[in-house]
Amino acid sequence: MATLWNNYRYLILRRVTQIGLMFLYFGANAWGWTLLMGNLSSSKILGLIPMSDPFAVLQMFAAGAVLSADLLAGVAVAVMFYFVIGGRAFCSWVCPVNIITDSANFLRRKLGIDRAQGFRQPASRNLRYWVLAMSLVISAIMGVAAFEFISPISMVHRGIAFGLGFGWAAMLVIFLFDLFVLKDGWCGHVCPLGGFYSLLGSFSFIRVLHSQEKCTLCMKCKTVCPEHQVLHMIGKESLSVTSGECTNCARCIEVCEDDALGFSIRKLVKK
Repeated sequence: MATLWNNYRYLILRRVTQIGLMFLYFGANAWGWTLLMGNLSSSKILGLIPMSDPFAVLQMFAAGAVLSADLLAGVAVAVMFYFVIGGRAFCSWVCPVNIITDSANFLRRKLGIDRAQGFRQPASRNLRYWVLAMSLVISAIMGVAAFEFISPISMVHRGIAFGLGFGWAAMLVIFLFDLFVLKDGWCGHVCPLGGFYSLLGSFSFIRVLHSQEKCTLCMKCKTVCPEHQVLHMIGKESLSVTSGECTNCARCIEVCEDDALGFSIRKLVKK
């Protein structure tokens, strides 16, 4: 039991967090709970503390909307929170789409699709930054928050909290896309929200640290990592993951039987 917990402890905590947050949103809609109200774009904790998605607000600003004080305060709270723990922690610990993409990637490994495709990556991971920029440009041209209208994240969240509707379709499309078309396709290549949090996560304090002297080059960490390019130091040198594209999901830590990976607080002063 202890071994099972060690191998999946962060994954279990992530699922509890993701499902728990969705349940709280559902409870607010269904039963009037006030612990967490709103949606992933704009929420209030206990009816007092605002939380706003910085990327959604940036689109609104580009569209020419007048931003309220509460909205800006919510952005400040969210930015400070993700600045400390790592921007893309939103992707692995909060976003409900992560459950779908993780399931697709797990099935890819079981079915051997990666081996059959020769681990090809026909699309650049920089594509998400182009989608981010285009979202802002289209928002400015059309006067609306462009990505919010078509965001699968919003569709899935609204589907869970308010009744599935098109949420099922969004889940199915992303699952099949990640399973058969492109490994880590949505979260790792396309999603502009993930791209935005990658930029924010470049400055975060909590990092994954690799100890080269303990590493036996089993490469299990790279196999399960949704952003394997951030683990370029594996077996080469003791170094923290500095890329903001790391999601801090901790799967690499869990599968490492050599105890060569773990969380650390980034050193603010170099000796």
